[in-house]
Amino acid sequence: MPEASSESSPVVQTTAPAPSAAAVPEAVPTVPVRLGTGIGVWVRDLIISLAISAFIIIFLYQPVKVEGTSMMPSLEDQERIFVNKFVYRLEPIERGDIVVFRYPRDPSKSYIKRVIGMAGDRIRIDGGQVYVNDQALDEDYVPPAYTDSRSYPETTVPAQSFFVLGDHRSMSNDSRDFGPVNQSFIYGKAVFGYWPMDKLGRVR
Repeated sequence: MPEASSESSPVVQTTAPAPSAAAVPEAVPTVPVRLGTGIGVWVRDLIISLAISAFIIIFLYQPVKVEGTSMMPSLEDQERIFVNKFVYRLEPIERGDIVVFRYPRDPSKSYIKRVIGMAGDRIRIDGGQVYVNDQALDEDYVPPAYTDSRSYPETTVPAQSFFVLGDHRSMSNDSRDFGPVNQSFIYGKAVFGYWPMDKLGRVR
């Protein structure tokens, strides 16, 4: 950006005889020029739209590529989704949410799983059937082909933590392996799929 000069332009003052009344021309009315019409308005609106979109993507939503099959059939390998990074500042994490978090054993990696148990819940798995506080959990997002017969002893989810599982139970490394995830590791909620086009829509 060019620097502004510190030197001011010289001001020349001249003294001239005042014109006579007859010499003063009659004022001519001017027509105001309307700015911002036509293509100018279009360009302005485009810039504003791009700025808003950039703000949303940078600060509110993060595009993420799913790697692996642990969340099938809800999310497929190489599927592209948007993660809302701001939502949990406004509302609590709920059972059933698909969350993105830093892997507790290696925070440089990110995992995506479904929340099954909340803080204080008693979780156990008997032959693949998940129980929350002694109630069998109805999981319509896990088709029979994606279940397994694995069991897990009853555990109480610690404060500020969540028990998470992958929808593809036989192919998932989740809280059955690394335990409940502390809320401080969770940084977003999967909300919208945008690629491939046949998966376009809200993540459930």
